[in-house]
Amino acid sequence: MRGNPYCYYYYAVAIAAVVLSFPVLFVQCQVADDDSTNPVVNPTLVPLLTQVVYGRLSNLTSTILSAQFTKNPSFCIKNPEVEWDQAFNYSSNLTFLSSCIQKIKGDVSQRLCTAAEAKLYFNNFVGGGSRSVPNKNCNLTSWVPGCEPGWACSVNPNDEDVDLKNTQDIPFRTLDCQACCEGFFCPVGLTCMIPCPLGSYCPLATLNEATGMCDPYVYRLPAGQPNHTCGAANIWTDVVRSSEVFCSAGSYCPSSIEKVSCSRGHYCRMGSIYEKPCFKLTSCHANTENQNIRAYGIMCLAALTTLLLIIYNCSDQVLSIRERRHAKSREAAARSVRGKAQAHKGWKSAKNAALNHVRGLQSQFSRTFSRRKTVTPSEELRILSQTEVEIDDDLHPITHASILSSSEQSSAAVGGKKMEPSGVMRGIHATEEGPDIRNDSGIEVEEKNVKRPMPKKGHLHTDSQIFKYAYDQLEKEKAMQQENLTFSGVISMANNREIRKRPIIEVSFRDLTLTLKGKNKHLLRCVTGKIEPGRITAVMGPSGAGKTTFLSALVGKTVGCKMTGSILINGKNESIHSYRKIIGFVPQDDIVHGNLTVEENLWFSARCRLSANLLKEDKVLILERVIESLGLQAVRDSLVGTVEKRGISGGQRKRVNVGLELVMEPSLLILDEPTSGLDSSSSQLLLRVLRREALVGVNICMVVHQPSYTLFKMFDDLVLLAKGGLTVYHGPVRRVEEYFAGLGINVPERVNPPDHFIDVLEDIVKPSTSSGISSKELPLRWMLHNGYLVPPDMQQNCAGLAIPAAQVTLNDQIASDAELGEQSLAREVWQDMRCNVELQRDIIRHNFLRLRDLSNRRTPGVLLQYKYFLGRVVKQRLREARILAVDFLILLLAGACLGYLIKMSDVTFGAASYTYTIIAVSLLCTISALRTFSLDKLQYWRESASGISSLAHFLSKDTIDHLNTVIKPAVYLSMFYFFSQPRSSFSDNYVVLLCLVYCVTGIGYSLSIFLEPGPSQLCAVLLPVVLTLISTQTGHGAFIKNLANLCFPKWALEAFVVANAERYSGVWILTRCGLLMRMGYSLNGWGRCISFLILAGFVTRAIAFIGMLILKRKH
Repeated sequence: MRGNPYCYYYYAVAIAAVVLSFPVLFVQCQVADDDSTNPVVNPTLVPLLTQVVYGRLSNLTSTILSAQFTKNPSFCIKNPEVEWDQAFNYSSNLTFLSSCIQKIKGDVSQRLCTAAEAKLYFNNFVGGGSRSVPNKNCNLTSWVPGCEPGWACSVNPNDEDVDLKNTQDIPFRTLDCQACCEGFFCPVGLTCMIPCPLGSYCPLATLNEATGMCDPYVYRLPAGQPNHTCGAANIWTDVVRSSEVFCSAGSYCPSSIEKVSCSRGHYCRMGSIYEKPCFKLTSCHANTENQNIRAYGIMCLAALTTLLLIIYNCSDQVLSIRERRHAKSREAAARSVRGKAQAHKGWKSAKNAALNHVRGLQSQFSRTFSRRKTVTPSEELRILSQTEVEIDDDLHPITHASILSSSEQSSAAVGGKKMEPSGVMRGIHATEEGPDIRNDSGIEVEEKNVKRPMPKKGHLHTDSQIFKYAYDQLEKEKAMQQENLTFSGVISMANNREIRKRPIIEVSFRDLTLTLKGKNKHLLRCVTGKIEPGRITAVMGPSGAGKTTFLSALVGKTVGCKMTGSILINGKNESIHSYRKIIGFVPQDDIVHGNLTVEENLWFSARCRLSANLLKEDKVLILERVIESLGLQAVRDSLVGTVEKRGISGGQRKRVNVGLELVMEPSLLILDEPTSGLDSSSSQLLLRVLRREALVGVNICMVVHQPSYTLFKMFDDLVLLAKGGLTVYHGPVRRVEEYFAGLGINVPERVNPPDHFIDVLEDIVKPSTSSGISSKELPLRWMLHNGYLVPPDMQQNCAGLAIPAAQVTLNDQIASDAELGEQSLAREVWQDMRCNVELQRDIIRHNFLRLRDLSNRRTPGVLLQYKYFLGRVVKQRLREARILAVDFLILLLAGACLGYLIKMSDVTFGAASYTYTIIAVSLLCTISALRTFSLDKLQYWRESASGISSLAHFLSKDTIDHLNTVIKPAVYLSMFYFFSQPRSSFSDNYVVLLCLVYCVTGIGYSLSIFLEPGPSQLCAVLLPVVLTLISTQTGHGAFIKNLANLCFPKWALEAFVVANAERYSGVWILTRCGLLMRMGYSLNGWGRCISFLILAGFVTRAIAFIGMLILKRKH
């Protein structure tokens, strides 16, 4: 052979072909023995022939992954070059090819399938077919042994070389049929070989005498052919139909003809080409499929459970410690200020005693020494005046220091020089100065008669300084009150520039009538009068008299009603909404955040509603003043409390409800039954606070039920309404008894006047027969008393008056009412629907009403309010940490159970496990998201009605919920991932789950805002299940498909499956393509799925915010 010239010739031709142009050639070398016709391959040429055949093989396999086999292969093959490298790159191990060349004597290229034959096979079997397709080699008239499974034939050597890239023509291949080479598979009905991909195991089959099957494959030998033997593999499709060619789990296959058991400390999944090392602390026995990383899951479960238990039991400690430190700083400042106040009081007493002693000594000296000049009365008066000023100076250092200094300047100008004080006077001055005391907040005591400046507010940075400033001002205010507003005290208040004047709001109304739309029912009728600044007006009347409706009409909170008449603000026809920032409305219910302390509730209202230009120390002063005046000092650090968690008492909660409006320093304060549920002492305390507000010009109007006589006398004006919203009396409280006595209604002895009047209006107490009037005539008497116009339908009640025109009007109205009562049922239903639509339209119009601001108060903007809201929501979440801990614990258990019980199947790439994951996570996260807005709807309605930003409210809650959005996927995956062990990475699963939680959280927001708590919870449970069922339906028509495209579970499941499918390569390509084709997924759609989930989360949040604005309650 070494001297054979033909061998060297073919060798040179092969080298030239490979090196120069890499032509697709097949080279074989033959040695003809004298007595043999079978060709024999020269062993020295086998490596070269192997490389040449591998080149042709590469052309065939690259054609398989091209677009010629499918219309759009990109849905399952993202990068053909990478996929080919993972499936058909045999360059590292060509043993199976060399073995095949030697077995079939070099006749390999004549037996390889062309692109046309491969296309015929893949279009049939990959598409779901199970039988061979007739072709020119295998049909009903021609069935050679090579048509049997596991066998192949060769083409005629006299024909031209086979073009493996030909996708149209199938060559005649019927010669020299024999068993397929190992490492190849020969499909039934085709007489050619296709190489098995990487990750497969395709050995020669052996006949099982017991079953008649060719193990490990599932085909039998043809009947009637005793010389036919078992060949190699016969099929390669998805793992369900051709699992026998997949490298079994627990083993790895470096090539398609070699299978090695997985060693200890390594694991080998199905279709592996190499073994993977196990993580530390995991148990990996020999021949194991997956590493046992459940130990990591158990450790994570124990660690997270311990952490959650700590949070559950110690969640309040963080805020409690901070509150204690804050309280210590405040109490220290209060003690310091009170100590100095007591010291000043002691010095004042000592100074007065010293002055009295000096006056006694002076009188004794004057009597003893007759030659001493007698003090004239004018000089004595001047001395006493100077003494008075010096005494007041200790109480009001700022105001009276300037007065004193001016008097000193005038004395110096008259005398020409400064007089030296005598020894006695020096002693007096020493007594007046007292000990040297320095204020930590910056107040310094200098020489006598020198103005002592207050601390510069710009220098107050610490809480201690701010509290000292606030308490110092409060002590001075108390001292001013103790002076009982003497002449000097009035002068001090007049000269004190630090007292801010509030804008004045006077509300007058004339013929105010409210009629319920659609029912023509009067809620208020012909109410005329006004409420004035600096006065407290009480609104009283029996139940159903329209007291709350009257207050709501004054502040523009009525919807669904037709209003006639006029309401004037400061004598001008302006909307009350233009003054919303300086109007306080205290609702009847105690709408307060129960998971905040008293101080936190009041402080948030002050920060958001006071002027943005106001310094922090001034806001603290206002807060401390309100807490002190309302008697809430003892419970300022206590939680208000909820139904589930006990907090402060009901009376204290009522005072906090009022304090929320007092801290914003309103000019008009409307209160709806603020004394209901309070005892007499608490009611008087509240009225004293309101009286002090009235002294600074606040216009106060309040509804009161059955006030005591003492409380009744504290009001300035009274509005007494009868049923139907008619006015019975509107005027000063001191004249109400006189007015009713003029009507013959006298208050009996030992009977509370307001109770007696209401009993008369309720017909519980009948007026005396001598008066000749009834309770129904009282509104008419008031109209006639004040000269108001009487409505035509009420004129019939006028004694001695009979107006024909009015009677006609009344008859027309009666006829109209009779006609209304004869309406059909359909007309009534239609009218009710129309009224409801008009009501919703009025609510929407009212919510989006924007008018020019006339309050002259610039409150904090959206960003600053967003900052305040963030601080409040953080505190609320910390106090609700136990609920969050329970949510996380449930997610942990759900992840552990689903990961352990539902195995991650390679057949469906984990679609079943991910489906249950989507349902569980969506359900749990949607339910938890309901709490974000449903628990404080009433508080939001109150705050938004007062002008606080709805956008800041929504964004702050959503921002804090982002923390849960980030943590919850990690908590769930910490169990699910370690127990189920999908092939996709932890980060891929986390990103998908993060976007899923973001999406369903927005859905939870919308449900909680648009629905009541009961229906919203039911929808939160059913919605994920129903949408997931719709998303997993296939083959139900275009409608179901289009509907599924709108369901978030469809996109989440696709993202999960695609991320997992990308990890399956090599022998798994056909399984991947078949599954993605059936489910309608694409490898390029992962980003689209993530974008849809994010977009859905954003859109649902936008819908929730719009719903928040539209569905705000305004009554």
